[in-house]
Amino acid sequence: MAARLVQRCCWRHFGTFVSTPSAVPASLLVPAGKVVVARALPQAPFTLFHTSSTSSWADGFSVKEEMEDSRNPEHKVIGELIETATSPQELFQLSELHDLNSNQASLIITQLSRLAAEKKLETESLLQDERFQHLISITDSQISQVWNNTVVNLLKSLYSLGVDSNRREMQSVEQEVLWRLRRLTFRQLTSLAEFLAIKQGKESKLLSEVIKKLELRWTELEGTRTVVALMAKVGHISPALMDRLEDKALELAEQFNPDDIRKITLALAYQNRRCVPLLRALSYHLIQKHPELSLNVLMDLIFAYGKLNFHQPQVFQKIATDLHPHVSTMTPVEVTRCIRSFALLKWLSLPLFEAIAQYALDNTKQLSVTHLCSIILSFARLNFQPSGNEDFFNMVHEELQGQLDNLEPHLLTDLVWSLCVLQQAKAPYLQRVLAPDFHAQIQGDQSLKAQSLQLKLKHINAAAKLESPDYRGPFLPAEMLSSMEPAGEKITLLQSSLREALAGVLGSQDNGRFDVRTIYGWHIDAEMVVNRENKPLPVKDFAAPHLLRSEGTKPLPPGARRVAFLRWEFPYFSNRSKDLLGRYVMARRHIQAAGFLVVDVSSCEEERAAVIPSGPPVRQPEGGGEGTG
Repeated sequence: MAARLVQRCCWRHFGTFVSTPSAVPASLLVPAGKVVVARALPQAPFTLFHTSSTSSWADGFSVKEEMEDSRNPEHKVIGELIETATSPQELFQLSELHDLNSNQASLIITQLSRLAAEKKLETESLLQDERFQHLISITDSQISQVWNNTVVNLLKSLYSLGVDSNRREMQSVEQEVLWRLRRLTFRQLTSLAEFLAIKQGKESKLLSEVIKKLELRWTELEGTRTVVALMAKVGHISPALMDRLEDKALELAEQFNPDDIRKITLALAYQNRRCVPLLRALSYHLIQKHPELSLNVLMDLIFAYGKLNFHQPQVFQKIATDLHPHVSTMTPVEVTRCIRSFALLKWLSLPLFEAIAQYALDNTKQLSVTHLCSIILSFARLNFQPSGNEDFFNMVHEELQGQLDNLEPHLLTDLVWSLCVLQQAKAPYLQRVLAPDFHAQIQGDQSLKAQSLQLKLKHINAAAKLESPDYRGPFLPAEMLSSMEPAGEKITLLQSSLREALAGVLGSQDNGRFDVRTIYGWHIDAEMVVNRENKPLPVKDFAAPHLLRSEGTKPLPPGARRVAFLRWEFPYFSNRSKDLLGRYVMARRHIQAAGFLVVDVSSCEEERAAVIPSGPPVRQPEGGGEGTG
């Protein structure tokens, strides 16, 4: 063994300085099969060998050592025994029966970690075993001789086994890996980065150094597996690296399989990175090349698109169509996750939503109250009324009976608000959220969440007054009906265009109001009063019950009517599909019930200059309607 070690040292010391045997002095050449005695070399090279593990000969030596070990029958047998061991005891016996080198000891530790993970073994007893301590000691004493790939796996194994990070041997391995980073292959760096990102997170010094190397060597990126893994596990730590990964993913978009596309879109969604070119490319190849998608892929894709608010009608149509046959076998969690994503995207697929409504009827006992609330909230967002409307809502009312007090205040408010959108809010629901003890919890709270809840309570209060003639109270107090001005809200192009257009029609500023905040919680962009000849009248002269404080007191003249202009400014919807938004439907309904003729002002290109009186809503048969892309 001593002679072998000296021979290795000779190779390491001279490998970087000579390229051919003729360049070596004859006195230092080692004939095949001969042994070099220790005095053949000066002491200095031994010092260099022990103190420097980062010189350029390391990778070449690893190849030579591997070749030597493959020719050594004993080493080959030990390697096979390590690979085929099925228990920690077999591995420990190897350490007792054989004189192991550091590389073999590292391989045994790696195999121990794998067995412990596969068989869910108690690692504490392994760490305290004297034979394990001996293995670590061997590895530590000759750490510089462990091959690159093996030392990376060794470090990951020590982390997995739970070795104390403050232990000297552990720090020695970490330092050795840190020194060797420049010589590790890109694949080894990737593997190490993935592991450290999960095990240690952003605080890891070693991970920071690994990521720096990945950023510098990003041109070595190749293969879909590497790109996907880095985006999913490491990208969130380094925006600079993620930029490079997105560029590479765009280049490889055609090669990704559905599961790769799923992982990439999820990575983008979790990091809130709306890379439009990449998303478009993935969407195109998903439609063109992958006719069949699994349930998991479908669910994750629609979730990712919803979180990123990325509209791709063909993809949505495919996902909705492919999901439809799976609905009956889905779990309640999958159903609610699916429908929430479609609602967030404002994309209505009638067959899918009908199937979900039927699922709720068929699996009432499996649905928790929270699941049921999620379904109702999603239906309300898209103003969806099931074909079996009566049966569905009878089931809903039955399941919610006696459960309102158990709901968190914000969920309860969202539930009642959604029932108001769907015109299914009965007196017990209204009384529960309009009761003084309920809204007293948020009075004076200036947080955005509290303001949103208060606004929805105003909408519920309006529904109780305007759409529930049999409801007798309670109602919100006057102090809660005062308008809440959104901080820093800017006038949009459509608003300014509307004001310019109405200026010529009104003739005088006294004949109109702009930016009207009503007691119902709804915002009217412009308001005017016209007589029976449709001529404008001074709006401030007349009583305004929709305002908290009215400037005028006169009743409207016979034949006169109020006109309210509501801005329709949703980029993925046309005027003809706005009934798909429950919030807008309820606003228009309440303002009409307050005595207004409602005029919808659209922001769509084909209707930008048009002022279109609202007619009866027309539901689109499939999707979000014209403009949903």
